[in-house]
Amino acid sequence: MSRLPVSVTQPTASLRRYMGTYGAHAHDYVQVLVGLQGCLQLEVDGRSTYVDATCALVVPAGAAHGYLADAPAQVLVIDTPAGAELDRVRRFVPPAHWKKAGAHFDPVAAVHEMVGAPAVLQRRALNLSRLNACIDAQLHTAWPTARLAALCQLSPQRFHARFLELTGLAPGAYVRLRRLDSAERLLRTGMPLEAVALHVGYASASALAYALRRERGVGARAIRRAH
Repeated sequence: MSRLPVSVTQPTASLRRYMGTYGAHAHDYVQVLVGLQGCLQLEVDGRSTYVDATCALVVPAGAAHGYLADAPAQVLVIDTPAGAELDRVRRFVPPAHWKKAGAHFDPVAAVHEMVGAPAVLQRRALNLSRLNACIDAQLHTAWPTARLAALCQLSPQRFHARFLELTGLAPGAYVRLRRLDSAERLLRTGMPLEAVALHVGYASASALAYALRRERGVGARAIRRAH
């Protein structure tokens, strides 16, 4: 395990992208991980946890921690000096405006805000990469919420709530998004509209064409011409 030297005298923030495995290390300042996209799995002082788009995590100064990201994970990282309010591992709900602040994000104000942020109990992470792979492999079949929920070993009601919290979309809208993304890719390869429709789960070419115009504001011919 490596230990980084003291280098943080005031709160700073940066956007980071994680992919793969990162060995255990510790440092003499607090690190707050705010999930933006994907899922970052962690082991903090020997305990497993994770960060995704629904939560943030306080890693106290001196806590040994390592990372694992099976798929790309984007995280807002706040480095701040150690303090009494940040001396334990804690998962919490980050204020919504943190994810919209962009270049105007204020890490000093954020440190004050996180002290009173509601805690989040540990719970099984939704494996969005696995769900995407399952959906994409069988886009031609029906994907009701109950089927998606079963893959995550959750009730349909709990899955719907968790999925909406994670992605900002209802499961049905998310599946439709992936169908149309795939349809656009296939149309660019020159595949006939009728064949594309059947491949991505639409009953007819006209149904797919209508969905593309309604959701994307573009027709199949325009997609091919653009390509």
